[in-house]
Amino acid sequence: MELAKDLCFNGEIVTPNDIEYEEDRQVWNRAIQKYPIAILYCTSREDVISALRFCIRKNIEFRIRSGGHNYEGYSIGNNVIVIDVSRMKKISINELTNTVKIESGVENNELYEYVGTRGYPFPGGTCPTVGVAGYTLGGGWGLSCRLFGLGIDNVLEFEIVDYRGKIIIANRDCNSDLFWALRGGGGGNFGIVISLTFRLPPKLNKVTEFTIYYPNTTPLEQASIMDIFQNLYQTLDRRVNMRASFYNSADEGVAAFIIGLFYGDIEELKEILKPLLVLPRAEADFEYTTFLNATKKIGAIYKSSEKFKSAGRFADRIYSKRELLKLASSLQEKPIGSVYAAVTFYGLGGAVKDKGKHETAFYYRDSNYIIGIQSVWENSIYAEENKEWVASRLNYIKMITEGSYVNFPYSPLLDYEKEYYGGNVCRLKYINEKYDPYNIFNYPQSIK
Repeated sequence: MELAKDLCFNGEIVTPNDIEYEEDRQVWNRAIQKYPIAILYCTSREDVISALRFCIRKNIEFRIRSGGHNYEGYSIGNNVIVIDVSRMKKISINELTNTVKIESGVENNELYEYVGTRGYPFPGGTCPTVGVAGYTLGGGWGLSCRLFGLGIDNVLEFEIVDYRGKIIIANRDCNSDLFWALRGGGGGNFGIVISLTFRLPPKLNKVTEFTIYYPNTTPLEQASIMDIFQNLYQTLDRRVNMRASFYNSADEGVAAFIIGLFYGDIEELKEILKPLLVLPRAEADFEYTTFLNATKKIGAIYKSSEKFKSAGRFADRIYSKRELLKLASSLQEKPIGSVYAAVTFYGLGGAVKDKGKHETAFYYRDSNYIIGIQSVWENSIYAEENKEWVASRLNYIKMITEGSYVNFPYSPLLDYEKEYYGGNVCRLKYINEKYDPYNIFNYPQSIK
């Protein structure tokens, strides 16, 4: 198949014959190794339309890729064409209406840089190289979500290419059912998103970025930190959010690490976090800085790629100390070959709970936080042991939680649509049949 001859396309085409192919087929999770027929790097909406129509005409399965951070690698595949929008990076801002429009290849760090230099914060994600489009389509958890809402709560409009290769707009007034579905229905469904328009929060001067480190913790101490965390979140000021990791690493042993953001000053924050700061061996660091600098400091904790298995579920109640101790104790022995095994709490509440569970496709708004489980390895010979370790720990986490976060996908889920979308799954399936009647946009865990 001569792609260049058969395809009206202005972007770059990478095939297995090209020297770039080996690197370009990679995604953030290097445990995923897939071999596509070709990667089509779109540079415009016309490229997206041409690529999609080509795949449909030739009856070739395809995947849609932006940041490439899907945990299960659903933006890549064997014997597929990858329609890659990562080079579509136009950003335009309207400071009169406080809105920003981005193309679907823009990453968190790029949007932060653009709006941050103009004095705006933005409710994006913590990992700098995650694509804003995929982040948003799955809901959009971040350290600003308790104050400004999830990423989806700030979207005003989507532009997508549908199954016919036509551009359609989705907002509150036009294709409002699709607009509802795109806000939490997960990336890769309904069509190819080519642009998103967001409402921006008010400009601000500075925020406080903070970390709290607890070295050499016992299971009892970790359970105690978990308990303080969950109790804080019952009444926590919505200007604060945290990500708390309880882990066993090759370098540090068993420890806990909290990173967070506060829309206020250091002294006020110290009073709010007092229950966490008075614990033995707590090592706290605070920096009152610009929003942009805070996002850079937070983003620095992420590696450029990893080999891992992970999942995330919603915590919908207060847990007993016995339950928390069991959770903490599960980390005492990490799997063979693991360099980092962790249970992580991602804070919710605040503005996330201001909307009802049926107002958008993101169903689990009543949750207090997300409980993530992961293991990271370096040598691929240990992959199965690490996956089995995650599966065994996840069995217990499933017993005490409700539903899974679609942006932390887990391939072994059986009834994945129900797990990801809860009570919104029937409406999502109906909307998917309307906007994608031939199931053109599909992948292993797409809405069917």
